[in-house]
Amino acid sequence: MVRRMLGLTQDIESFERQHRAHPQAGALIARQAGLRVAVAATPFEALSWAVTGQQISLGAAVALRRKLIVAAGVRHTCGLMCYPDAGRVAALTVAALRAEGFSAAKANTLHTLAHLVADGALPLDAWLHTLAVDDIRNQLLSARGVGPWTVDYTLLRGFGWMDGSLHGDAAVRRALQALLGAPDRLGEHDARSWLAGFSPWRALIAAHLWAADSALPAHTGSGRRAP
Repeated sequence: MVRRMLGLTQDIESFERQHRAHPQAGALIARQAGLRVAVAATPFEALSWAVTGQQISLGAAVALRRKLIVAAGVRHTCGLMCYPDAGRVAALTVAALRAEGFSAAKANTLHTLAHLVADGALPLDAWLHTLAVDDIRNQLLSARGVGPWTVDYTLLRGFGWMDGSLHGDAAVRRALQALLGAPDRLGEHDARSWLAGFSPWRALIAAHLWAADSALPAHTGSGRRAP
């Protein structure tokens, strides 16, 4: 479990070997050699974090995450607060989530997903070993409030799948625009096309773009999504 969480099972060497000479991304990959993607302790943590981070800044998402942890009230014997499992989140009402700062849409989505996971309708932990990626994607997309970005982020951070196309991510597109020297903002279609050349590591190159975006000067406009 620890190796999976630290990204030590990810074949980044093959990725770097194949793309280190890429005319646009090669230098970026070389500067960030060894970059791995941390994976959440459970798929539910990744899914709920993805919902929390939809369409808001990273700082706002982190603040909401902290409030969720405190509201759920799960404390380790050492005294530290723990991230709640689906059952603990399901026990919170939509009104309680709204009181912590979640939008109505996010509160309802998070509450619904927590119940589905806790009740076994979305057996995320079992899917770590038994279900194919396409099946997981279809099951998650059937839940209201869950779109392609949320699914691909969950597959990356919850299951360690490296080939989700995070072209809908604002930070990925912003960093890609800077990397390409494009004068105008890139749309999702352009980002999707560029990322496609890195399959089966589209999510890994997106992680490199996340890291590059964090080094860009402060910006205004639409918020980044949670990395």
